[in-house]
Amino acid sequence: MRKFLKVWSVLTILCMTFVVFGGALVTKTGSADGCGNTWPLCNGQFVRLTDVTPQKIIEVMHRMTTGVSTIFVLVLAICSWIYIKDRREAKPFAIVAVLFLILQAFMGAAAVIWGQNPYIMALHFGISVICYAAIVLLCLMIFEVDRKFDARNLVMDTKLRIHFYLVTLYTYITIYTGALVRHEKASLALPVWPFKKGGIVFPSSVQDYVQYLHRFAALLLIIWVFYIAWIVFRHYSHYRVLTFSMGLAITFVVLQAATGILTVYTGVNLYISLCHSLIITLLFALFIYLCMLATRSKRNRLRIR
Repeated sequence: MRKFLKVWSVLTILCMTFVVFGGALVTKTGSADGCGNTWPLCNGQFVRLTDVTPQKIIEVMHRMTTGVSTIFVLVLAICSWIYIKDRREAKPFAIVAVLFLILQAFMGAAAVIWGQNPYIMALHFGISVICYAAIVLLCLMIFEVDRKFDARNLVMDTKLRIHFYLVTLYTYITIYTGALVRHEKASLALPVWPFKKGGIVFPSSVQDYVQYLHRFAALLLIIWVFYIAWIVFRHYSHYRVLTFSMGLAITFVVLQAATGILTVYTGVNLYISLCHSLIITLLFALFIYLCMLATRSKRNRLRIR
């Protein structure tokens, strides 16, 4: 059964990756209205070969992958609840994965039927990120990654634990600002930044302010991640799970910054912008994992004593 769970958890992550990609693709290609204002049918009926458009195909495929992913997530959640119940985090993450996937689907349907508000739709991506992170955590528990890295002996001080909790929350806020850039169509609001012709570019529209907000949020996140990595490599270098995780976090934020810059300079290249969305999703999942390890720290300290 454990082998089945490993294979199924990997397949579930792949399905949810397509959902994350699909949602970003729908927004970036303007396909949200590809099926009109009806859901789950397309314009009140099944798609016919005579009325197929690229926007309609993208919207229909996104709905289909979400439906398939729902089945995968439900099976993974039930199996995790039953077969890895010895891991105290398994049940909460299983519940979160299912609830947030349902909430994500409901918000997508509501946007189709009642229209789209960019500030609400930005939460749509944020909800999918939480669902994705919960599934990744279940997968890591099934593969017993923490035991392979000997995370059972990991002890953090209060300062590092607070850093992980706060940077995770802040990463989610940064994700929201990035999604807002996409839904406000502000990706190219400031194509050259922060200077132009020897002067500072000042915001003059809602799109400019949204773009400024996201860039400053992203810059602070990069600085914060490097600072935490410095703490880890200086004081916790004997914990392989922490050094490996922060090395991975640095890689993610550097790639995130690079793809963000390239997104602007390529005029929002579709493939680069999709990678931009996926990388921040993986970074958030990594920080959730570190938060999970942080919650175990006090118990580990008492057990080691």
